[in-house]
Amino acid sequence: MKKVLGALLLGATIVSAFIAYSMYTNHSAKQTAAIEQKQAAKKAEKKTEKKKKTVLKVEDLTYQLKDSRTGQVMKEFKPVHYKDKDVYDQEIKQLASELAKGIDTPMQNIKMDANGSLTGGSKQIILKEAELVKNLQNLNTKQLDVKVPIYETAPNVTAASAQGIADVSLASYSTRFRPSDTSRNRNVQLSAEAINNVVLGPGDSFSYNQTVGERTAERGYQPAPEIINKQLVMGIGGGICQTSSTLFNAIDGAGLQVTARSHHSKHVGYVPAGRDATVSWGGPDFKFTNNKDYPVIIKAYANVNTGVLTVDVRTSQHAI
Repeated sequence: MKKVLGALLLGATIVSAFIAYSMYTNHSAKQTAAIEQKQAAKKAEKKTEKKKKTVLKVEDLTYQLKDSRTGQVMKEFKPVHYKDKDVYDQEIKQLASELAKGIDTPMQNIKMDANGSLTGGSKQIILKEAELVKNLQNLNTKQLDVKVPIYETAPNVTAASAQGIADVSLASYSTRFRPSDTSRNRNVQLSAEAINNVVLGPGDSFSYNQTVGERTAERGYQPAPEIINKQLVMGIGGGICQTSSTLFNAIDGAGLQVTARSHHSKHVGYVPAGRDATVSWGGPDFKFTNNKDYPVIIKAYANVNTGVLTVDVRTSQHAI
């Protein structure tokens, strides 16, 4: 009887142990499965996040174009055609050109008054279009600010550097006109007065149209013959090209650097062939830069009695 009870007890113990082991194993398996499920979920989440990051594209973003001087936002830009190089390049070149039109301001040159004092003058402001285009060609998804490169250049002349500036002539040039042509002569006289006593420091630029300004009846300009498409026609301000052409020959003789010059469509009689400089408001301009390391002054005078226009480029004795 004892042997039977012992066998039964042993069997019960074995069964209990087996049941306990099975329960433990099942629990551990569930824990392991839960852990593996969590790990799999995390891996899936990371893959999803990684996939989301790789989907971020330049053409899907909006960039802020900021003034390089102030950091102020000038325009928001979405490069939707970024992947199409030809279309995109054309788009950003047009954008740069449009922005420049609202920014670019020619230098207003300093002048010397009758007392020898310097007056006026304002800085040149330029948006470097090529530099902006390059910035827009190199966009990325991490930097959403784009620098709009704007540069300012003030006239480079002081009262000290202008001392004795009219002492020595570097080059002078004269042209003739008919004293009897009073309307045309008035235009020559007004344009000569506009460029007279302009002072250019080293590196300073000059624009004839900017300096003379728009030729209108309100400003005293008269109707006179001018050359348009090889024809002589009447126009307000006819004759001012004689002043610009005389100026060109003077500054060319002084060795200053011409940066923009156009010829008339027909030969003019007041300068030799190829030595003219035609100008018109909103059209061709005559421009040059003082490439010397010292300032110069432009002297211009139209004598309506003798019919002689003279432009003289001068500087100080100690400068040369």
